[in-house]
Amino acid sequence: MNQSTALDILKTGRNVYLTGAAGSGKTHVINEYIQYLRERGIGVGVTASTGIAATHIGGVTIHSWSGIGIKEDLSEWDIEALTQKEYLWKRFDKTKVLIIDEVSMLNPQMFDNIDRICRSMKQNEDPFGGLQIILSGDFFQLPPIVRGGNSIQFITSSQVWNNMDIRVCYLDEQFRQKDNTLERILNEIRSGSVSEESRCLLEDCSENKLEDDFVPTRLYTHNKDVDVLNDKELSKLPGNSKVFEMKSKGKRNLIESLKRSLLASESLKLKKAAVVMFIKNNFEGGYVNGTLGIIEDFDNGYPVVRTFAGDQINVSHAEWTIEEDGKVLAQVEQLPLRLAWAITIHKSQGMSMDAAEIDLSQSFVPGQGYVALSRLRSMKGLILNGINEMALNIHPSVKQLDKIFLRDSEKWNDVVLKFDEAKIKMMHDDFVKNSGGTLDKKEIQKNKAKEKQGIKERVPSYELTKDLIEKDLSLKEIAKERGMTIGTIITHFEKIKDSGIEVGLIRFKPKAEDLRKFKKAFMLSGDTKLAPVHKLLKGEYSYEELRLARLFI
Repeated sequence: MNQSTALDILKTGRNVYLTGAAGSGKTHVINEYIQYLRERGIGVGVTASTGIAATHIGGVTIHSWSGIGIKEDLSEWDIEALTQKEYLWKRFDKTKVLIIDEVSMLNPQMFDNIDRICRSMKQNEDPFGGLQIILSGDFFQLPPIVRGGNSIQFITSSQVWNNMDIRVCYLDEQFRQKDNTLERILNEIRSGSVSEESRCLLEDCSENKLEDDFVPTRLYTHNKDVDVLNDKELSKLPGNSKVFEMKSKGKRNLIESLKRSLLASESLKLKKAAVVMFIKNNFEGGYVNGTLGIIEDFDNGYPVVRTFAGDQINVSHAEWTIEEDGKVLAQVEQLPLRLAWAITIHKSQGMSMDAAEIDLSQSFVPGQGYVALSRLRSMKGLILNGINEMALNIHPSVKQLDKIFLRDSEKWNDVVLKFDEAKIKMMHDDFVKNSGGTLDKKEIQKNKAKEKQGIKERVPSYELTKDLIEKDLSLKEIAKERGMTIGTIITHFEKIKDSGIEVGLIRFKPKAEDLRKFKKAFMLSGDTKLAPVHKLLKGEYSYEELRLARLFI
């Protein structure tokens, strides 16, 4: 099926599974549909199974969007508690279409939980509460992570899958690989039969040479190999490392559970010129999970990162929490960064690369080799340091699923071809009207212009925080109301102060006894940087408390 036909099916409002080989244009189709919906004023939830995948479609993780967070099991009480959260209720209320990218990495239990939440939020017992569900992904890529020796299962074995009346759109064009040899090898992996010629070609890639100034991304199967290389590269940089220790509070078992679910390091070492990756979404801060960059400098003890897109970001501590009924049960605080000269193949899924240095000698799950090799546009950009038999394997059930998907896609492609343009347009328009969208051409053009030019019809974010300050809300209440971390709210306070806006920040001034300690520590440090003060005060106060105090010194 081509992209145009797939888009025609998406626009009818049917539930769709959009699939195809790596580089077949799935992300392009998703982005086209998102634009189409927004131009017509239809609320769309844009999500993915991982943070990096979410960045490619301008969304967030489905775990964050749905409110599930790090939980693996949801009781009826948990569902009920989520329906009581006003911000979640508003989110679901305005959403008519839910997009989930990289669904190969979702397990069936999670998929059923998303269905349960949608039905409860929408108060509708239809699958996903009557939302149009657009799934995108390729089961030849990495499967869901399993723990405790459990067998791998895909969302096709979930309870809701067979009740969704889903249309499969299998894209068969190739837009990433500009090298027929690489495309052929990838197709052989998909078929489960890699030729001897292809194996030899892959082995020969160990001798590939790249341009002198080009440093390829390095992909490994295991985190430990990534950590070793990142530490080695960090040690090559001049100067001493700045160390940032994770802070935590709350119930010990929940803290440990929270730490295991994060990519944040308990002890993070950084230097100027280090290559880093952000590991948390913060749209206010200008970064998302997966944003790559280089540390340009340190300002007041915090790193300043220049992203590969050219943006400069002043990084501060981030918070990760486990909450229940509005109460924080566990919380950790750390910089939302990790070293990134090397990343795992798992984290690379969804990326496109001109060159990569890959080690597949320790591949341990089906799909790892396919994911790593399919990141590349050409064999010329591949340096392969090792490969084992597992790297070329696919999950045994995937080949059978693929036959079913291809057959279903051909069926729906033939169905669409039976309709003339007028009938297809009528189905598109009916879905727009039923979703509360607009068909007014002037309104569509107006929305299109806003999307194109990036016009944002809202005041600066710190202005919205200023309004809450004037409502006499506490710091925690403001953060909760804005759906942001306390650190981000303090950043707004700093902007408010720098802008000269008169607002009642004085009520956030620390107690006199604490303020005296802060003033003395800053005076002894001889600077406004936070790290020396934090050390002088022996970690008695958090960095956010120090930032808040600095506003009044």
